[in-house]
Amino acid sequence: MRFFQDQSYELPEEGTPEYEYTENVIAHHKREGLVMAVRARWFAMFVVGILMLFMVPWPEVLFYEFILLLIALNGFLMLRYAKVGLSRVELLLIFFDLAIMTIGMVVPNPLSVHDWPQAMQFQFDNFKYFFIILALGTMAYSWRTVIAIGTWTSGMWAFATFVSWWFAAPQEELSAAVRAAYGEREAMAFIMDPTSFQFDRRIQEIVLFLLVALTLAVSVRRSNRLLRSNAALERERTNLSRYFSPNVVEELSTNDEPLKQIRSHDIAVLFVDIVHFTEYAAARDPEEVIKTLREFHGLMEKSVFAHNGTLDKYLGDGLMVTFGTPKPTDNDAINALRCVHDMMDALDEWNNNRIARGQTPLRVGFGVHYGPAVLADIGAHRLEFAVVGNTVNIASRLEALTRGLNARVVISDGMRAEVIREGGHECLAGLRRFEEQDIRGVEQKLTVWALGRPSDHEV
Repeated sequence: MRFFQDQSYELPEEGTPEYEYTENVIAHHKREGLVMAVRARWFAMFVVGILMLFMVPWPEVLFYEFILLLIALNGFLMLRYAKVGLSRVELLLIFFDLAIMTIGMVVPNPLSVHDWPQAMQFQFDNFKYFFIILALGTMAYSWRTVIAIGTWTSGMWAFATFVSWWFAAPQEELSAAVRAAYGEREAMAFIMDPTSFQFDRRIQEIVLFLLVALTLAVSVRRSNRLLRSNAALERERTNLSRYFSPNVVEELSTNDEPLKQIRSHDIAVLFVDIVHFTEYAAARDPEEVIKTLREFHGLMEKSVFAHNGTLDKYLGDGLMVTFGTPKPTDNDAINALRCVHDMMDALDEWNNNRIARGQTPLRVGFGVHYGPAVLADIGAHRLEFAVVGNTVNIASRLEALTRGLNARVVISDGMRAEVIREGGHECLAGLRRFEEQDIRGVEQKLTVWALGRPSDHEV
């Protein structure tokens, strides 16, 4: 198993497949965010609408309810036509949002029976409702949208203030009455004057709104970078899972140097190999051979991962699997034998299907041993997670022994003892004892256990 060791992470470069993948992911999240923002808009408008019923007298409230309805309907148009951060339609609808709200706050209520001075429209402190639109804009993960809302709102509010001040009818008698009522308290009279536009407060509203918008835009842009980073990392993790077992992927993902430390502990090693595959391949087209291998490897890989095994490597028409790597568990030997049984069941069904299609069934041998092994990564820059030791060699020899014993599975006596210790007696059904077996590379003869004989239809 090989993987690149990289201590730093950089976002994919533009134009690369990785960049396209992350951009597609971010676009998907933006679309989801837009849907959430529209739904949140509807909820917010509903809540504000209920609030208005208690705050604004009848029939004046109808005007503001109409404004809220327009904003809610505009959200429906955004949901249908807008593309977050990429659409002029979206910008137009945002502009329409802000224009509706500005008009609703600045233009005197046509249903009102009060003859308010124009300046009073700004003293009702309605500007804070713009923050709802600003907050909703952050949910779509577009910092440009947030900037647009911030700048356009500030510009509209400043323009509305200036136009209102320019065209407002003077009402000096009200100002004079307020000054007379407060006497020498000029500052209080200025604040309470219904004809005063209080430009210092309007400037304060605009500046604070811009600061909040800029802060949120920076936050959203940072969130975008995190989304891209997570998307790229998830893509790398997905790619890893195509080659490595889930337990190794998890180990690589959660630790900076997960396999750096040299370890030694007992593991179960399984070798799987198609018997006489060389002769089979020589008589067939390369395409058929590769297709057969892919089907076979797919079946074996599924069983390996289902039993917490580590797919160490493919060996042409075979594979090496370990149990108890990178970390040992209390049932590694049981997992190995259950994996073998699962593989044999899958192979029987596969061979039956091959026979039904007029294809040659294949015989597969399994060899399993349990014992000590050394685990570590080797290499300098391109690393390989290595499992070395005599346990690996013995497991390979046991698989080769299936030919001489005409068996499907051969396991060592040590493997059988460990399965019994772990409480997996049911996994040992059908095993036959064979003593004094010569194993190449092992000085002493070993006692092994073999399971059954190949099905009659296997070659």
